[in-house]
Amino acid sequence: MGHTLAEKILATKCGRPEVYPGQFINARVDLVLASELSGVLTIEEFEKINGARIFDPKKVVLVMDHFTPAKDIKSAEIVKRCRDFAREHNITFYDVGRAGIQHVLLPEKGLVVPGDLIAGADSHTCTYGFMGAFGTGIGSTDAAAAMALGEMWLKVPESIKLVYHGQPPKWVGGKDLILYTIKQIGVDGARYQAMEFTGEALDYLDMADRFSIANMAIEAGAKTGLIAADEKTRQYVSQRSNRPGEYWQSDPDAEYEAVYEFDVSEFEPFVAVPFLPENVKPVSELSEIKIDQVAIGMCTNGNLEDLRAAAEVLRGRQIHPNVRAVIIPGSQKVYLDALKEGLIEIFLEANCSISTPTCGPCLGGHMGVLAAGERCVSTSNRNFRGRMGHPESEVYLANPYVAAASAITGYITSPSAL
Repeated sequence: MGHTLAEKILATKCGRPEVYPGQFINARVDLVLASELSGVLTIEEFEKINGARIFDPKKVVLVMDHFTPAKDIKSAEIVKRCRDFAREHNITFYDVGRAGIQHVLLPEKGLVVPGDLIAGADSHTCTYGFMGAFGTGIGSTDAAAAMALGEMWLKVPESIKLVYHGQPPKWVGGKDLILYTIKQIGVDGARYQAMEFTGEALDYLDMADRFSIANMAIEAGAKTGLIAADEKTRQYVSQRSNRPGEYWQSDPDAEYEAVYEFDVSEFEPFVAVPFLPENVKPVSELSEIKIDQVAIGMCTNGNLEDLRAAAEVLRGRQIHPNVRAVIIPGSQKVYLDALKEGLIEIFLEANCSISTPTCGPCLGGHMGVLAAGERCVSTSNRNFRGRMGHPESEVYLANPYVAAASAITGYITSPSAL
């Protein structure tokens, strides 16, 4: 019997010739990461381990991205705790002005390559599957153990296969493919499974689109989301890392718990309406919904290609006078590249505000918190009740084209309508 992509990566990390779904393994990690939000809890747990030492300071990373720049005294104290710990143990630390949102930043810095196993104290660690790496979110206690031992204990997940056929139409990207997928299988449709994304449609997508797909695997309950690394991945990695990585492919006779096939050639942009990512509708059915705010960027759609998409729609236009638009680049480099390309000028002339890289509004932290009754179109990944602010506010998840078009009209709008 052949093996899936997830099984092959995990087998190499536990030193076995093969592993099977349901097995419990101790696997060597290539990177342990945490933000300030999870990191402070991880530090507390780590310091409870008598005589604990960081297994490899080069493989432990703290990225300050959730409540940074510090929005109040409490968040400033949390960041300071992480900063002091990082200095004490000589681990990699990314602070305000030198950083970005962790899932955008680490591949950009070449710290993650295909075939890696990444243990992250953040649920969206599954993002690294966009480049053929097994990333998975863990709790703060498990992260502390991984920091000390360089290993994580886990059950080998079953895999499901998602096959995308056809060529995505104009205005349709990775965000739309994953939203449609979550609509079909539900928010628990891949619970503790590896989602393996494949099919010729992915050949038309850039790495940022693949990023969006893998990022939201957790919204279907998945342990990880994986796209096999290919030549496009190789070019991406060669520009960022000195490590070549391992390029695994699933076997033709690999067994999957389920296989889903979709034809994307007739897709239009999709929008997830409150209050679950599975409540997905075509954008053409939502033209009557008035909005107050738009948030473009963060991790799910915070790469340079995503900002280019928003700028394509906003160029030469201004946002509606009753709408606030916040642009949040995923990293300092994305911000700088957008500046050099003239994208920031487009956003400013459209009356958008530009934020330093932060997760801020995505979790209702800062830089765009919603009041009661307000609606926001966001390129982020979750639209739970109260996620971005008041429990009586609403968040609609969409791709950057739709978000930008909606900012212009004041209603949820397809870019094809402009």
